[in-house]
Amino acid sequence: MSARATPVGINHVVLNVRNMEESHKFWTEVVGMRQVGQLKATEKRPNPPNMRFYSGLKDGKENHHDLALVENPNLPEPPEEWSMFGMPVAVNHIAITFPDREAWLAHLEYLQEKGVKFDRRVDHGMTHSLYIHDPNGYGVELLYELPREVWGDDIDGALNYAVTLPTEGKEALVDDLENAPVFRAAE
Repeated sequence: MSARATPVGINHVVLNVRNMEESHKFWTEVVGMRQVGQLKATEKRPNPPNMRFYSGLKDGKENHHDLALVENPNLPEPPEEWSMFGMPVAVNHIAITFPDREAWLAHLEYLQEKGVKFDRRVDHGMTHSLYIHDPNGYGVELLYELPREVWGDDIDGALNYAVTLPTEGKEALVDDLENAPVFRAAE
């Protein structure tokens, strides 16, 4: 009998979207991903779906793709108001990691200047996060991870910690590290 293997993580996510151009604009101009490819007609695939591929940077390098979009104009319209829970979409949210606190704060300021609505701002035990949503109703969490020393001894405690923060004005750009808890395993 073979031993069960443990994966190293999620390689990429593929989302169905109603309008490719609208979604492309969101993922490139709002989130900051870069388009790295697109399906093209070939002899072996004469009629491919309208599909594009996007990547961020990890350790200064692009992945072949972290996200793919497939156009499906028959998707239902998302609800008027986005909510963290109870949305009639199959994907609750996708988390996008920024390299560090400074890059994350700069991106939040950029989004605020662009007029992007902040749906939810939360300091979790292991991340500080901003939630926005794409044109299809999918939640998108933009985050930076706190050092492993803060949460690594009690992942469950960190997962259950959440402080909701303001989503508008200068208060939405405040990131308090001085009062961040450290999670330790119960002895």
